[in-house]
Amino acid sequence: MPTLLAAPAEPVTNAGDAQLVVAALLGIAAVVLLIAWGKVHPFLSLILGAAVLGVVAAMSPDAMIESFSAGVGSTVGGVGLLIALGAMIGGLLAESGGADGIVNRVVGRVSGSALPWAMAGVAALIGLPLFFEVGVVLLVPIVLLVSLRTDVPLMKIGIPALAGLSVLHGLVPPHPGPLVAISSLDADLGLTLGLGLIIAIPTVIIAGPVFGNIIARYVPATAPAALLPTRQPAPGGGGRRSPGSPAAPAAGRGRESAGPDTGRGRGGDDVDGDLLTDDDLVNPGTGRPGAPVDDSGTETARRTPGFWPAVLTVLLPVVLMLLRAVGELTMAEGTFARQALDVVGAPIVALLAGVLVAMFTLGYQAGFHRGQVSSVLGGSLPPIAGILLIVAAGGGFKQVLVDAGVGDLVADAAKDADLSPLLLGWLVAVGIRVATGSATVATITAAGIVAPLAATLDRPEVALLALAVGCGSLFFSHVNDAGFWLVKEYFGLTVGQTIKSWSVLETIISVVGFAGVLLLDLVV
Repeated sequence: MPTLLAAPAEPVTNAGDAQLVVAALLGIAAVVLLIAWGKVHPFLSLILGAAVLGVVAAMSPDAMIESFSAGVGSTVGGVGLLIALGAMIGGLLAESGGADGIVNRVVGRVSGSALPWAMAGVAALIGLPLFFEVGVVLLVPIVLLVSLRTDVPLMKIGIPALAGLSVLHGLVPPHPGPLVAISSLDADLGLTLGLGLIIAIPTVIIAGPVFGNIIARYVPATAPAALLPTRQPAPGGGGRRSPGSPAAPAAGRGRESAGPDTGRGRGGDDVDGDLLTDDDLVNPGTGRPGAPVDDSGTETARRTPGFWPAVLTVLLPVVLMLLRAVGELTMAEGTFARQALDVVGAPIVALLAGVLVAMFTLGYQAGFHRGQVSSVLGGSLPPIAGILLIVAAGGGFKQVLVDAGVGDLVADAAKDADLSPLLLGWLVAVGIRVATGSATVATITAAGIVAPLAATLDRPEVALLALAVGCGSLFFSHVNDAGFWLVKEYFGLTVGQTIKSWSVLETIISVVGFAGVLLLDLVV
C-alpha cells in the first residue's frame, strides 16, 4: 500500500525513551487484554489501547485525539476505499455465479492435495503488481468457496494465498516499500527484482503450503457467515424471497449453513417465483447471510458468466496497476502516456474500473437487470462495515505510535550498532515494524538509516541490503497492524488464532526470506 500516514517532524510528547517503550508495551497489552479477556469489541479495544498509549506517553488529550483521528481518516481514505470496491467486485463475482465457475474449474483441474500449492501460485502471480489489501479482498471469495466445496480446511488454503500476497508485497517491486528501498540505497532495480524473485519462491513454499498444512491442525477456522457465499433453496421449494425474508437452510453442500440469520431486510413477504435455483450462488452481502438480491418484477433467466470473462474481470485491476508500474519504470515523467497510466493504474481507479466492468461481464451477463445489479453492489457493503471500522481503528492506533515517537526511538537505537549491514538493515526494519505495524514505514525508515552503508558495498550486496530491509519489514504482524485485523475478520479468527496463524506466517516469511538473503550473499 502507499504510505497512509506521515510521521510528524518531531514527536508530540517530551517523554523519555524508557517511558515511550513502556507506553508502547502497555498500549499493545491493553488491546490484547480487552479483546481476549474482557471480550470488548476490537474497534473499542483499539481506541482504548491508543488512549492508554497516549496517556502513558504523556501526550496531551488534543494531540491524542488529533493523531488517532488522522490515522483513522488516512486508513479509511486508502485501505477502506479499496476494501469497499473490492467487496463490490467480490459480491458480483459470487452472486452472478462467476466465482462458482472459477471454483469448479480449479477444483476440477487440481486435486485436493495440490490445492494449497495452486492457491499459493495464483496469489503470488497476482500479488506481483497487487497491493496486499487489494489481493485479500479479491482472493477471499475464491478461498472461501474452494474450502467450502472441497472440505479442505480454510487455513490450509488461506495461508498459502496470504503467503503469496505478503511475500511479493514486501520483497518485489513494483510495491512501494521495495521501490523506496531501491531508491534510497541506489540499488539496481533489475538485479533486486531478480534476486527478490529467487528468494520469494522458496519463501512462499515454506510459509504457504508447508506452514498451512501444519497450522490447519491447530487453527480450525470457520469463515464468517456474512462473508461466506452459500447456496440457498427457495422457501418451500417454490417461492421467491424478498431481501428481508428468512433464509432457508442451505442445501447440497455437505455441511450446515454457517450461523443464524442475524441481519435485517426490507420486507418479509414471500412472492411467487424463484430468483435463485439450488445451484446458484447467493450474494453474501445483502445485510445478512444467505439473502438473495431483490429480483421482484423480473422473470429473467439466470446465465452463469464464462470462466474467462470472470477471470479477466478480476484481473483487470491487476493489469491496470501493473501497467502503471511498468510506465513508472520505463517512461519519462510528464509524458502523456505516463500521466494516463498513472491515473488509470491508481488502485482506487483500477478497482473502480473493475467494478464498472463487472457490472456488465458478471451482473448483466448473468441476467440481472439494473435494479438487481444495484442491489448486489449495495448489499456487498454491510458485511464489511465492521471490518472497515476495525481496520480504521488499527490505523489510528498505529498513528498514535508513530506520532509519539516510538518508531524514531527504535531507529535511533540502531544507528551506532556495530553489525553487518545486512543484519542491521533487517533488525532495524524488524524493530520499526513491531513498533508501528507498518511494513512500508519500516522499509522506508530502515533503508534511510542504512543508506550510508550502501556506498561501501558492491552492486549485488546493495540489492541484497534492500531485500534484507524488505524481509525485516514483514516480521510478526500483530494488533497495531491494520493487516492483522483484516485477516482476523475475513477469516473469522480470534485474536489468539490470528497470532498463531497470520503473525507466525509473517515471522516465517521474514526469517526464511532473510536466510535466503544471507545464502545469496555467499554466492553472488
